Amino acid sequence: MKYFEQFNRITKVNFLISWIIRALLLIAVILALWESNWMASFVSVLALFLTFLPLFISRQFKIVLPVEIQTIIILFIYASIFLGEVRGYYTLLWWWDSLLHLTSGIALGFIGFLILYILYKKGKFDAGPGLIVSFSFCFALALGTLWEIFEFFMDSFFNLNMQRARGLEEIYGYFDTRLGVRDTMIDLILNAIGAFLASVAGYFYLKKGRFFAVDFWLRRIEEKNPELFQEE
Repeated sequence: MKYFEQFNRITKVNFLISWIIRALLLIAVILALWESNWMASFVSVLALFLTFLPLFISRQFKIVLPVEIQTIIILFIYASIFLGEVRGYYTLLWWWDSLLHLTSGIALGFIGFLILYILYKKGKFDAGPGLIVSFSFCFALALGTLWEIFEFFMDSFFNLNMQRARGLEEIYGYFDTRLGVRDTMIDLILNAIGAFLASVAGYFYLKKGRFFAVDFWLRRIEEKNPELFQEE
């Protein structure tokens, strides 16, 4: 109890959510192994491993991620890798994949914006708002493309359905390699829309000093990492 008393309520809630998800993934691994479902066990182990990614980032790069961001990352991993692949949400819910690609585009766009914003505040990068938000857009689009390559690789070598070709086949009643291409293009378009929204938000923040959620997240990150924003 003394360990929890040092945290505020928000931190406690995020801490519990994170470990509940990890517990659910561990149970899923055990059940998959019990049922000899090796692919489900592999994907579940991968998802469980990736939930520790925020901790790895914090220790490796000496960056303190706000607990809210850590929880968002873990929830996204759980929703995309476990619920999407193992539980079949990509097939059961037609909008599941689209929602995740749109939100990932927004998140990646914000990360790209944050990278150049930190360099700008430290005096290591001299550029106008247009160049900064253009980088954030291209950064998100590039990582989104790499993810599509990863999906193709996993489908080709591990017989997964990350490109949802089999789900689309059931809808249209026939198989065509263009189904996978169609899904890839939709994913890239949604990723681009999300990146564009994040870039526009970043642009208005740079012009006005405050804008919607950008101000909140930048303030939270700066509170945890003041040295990142200090001019050298």
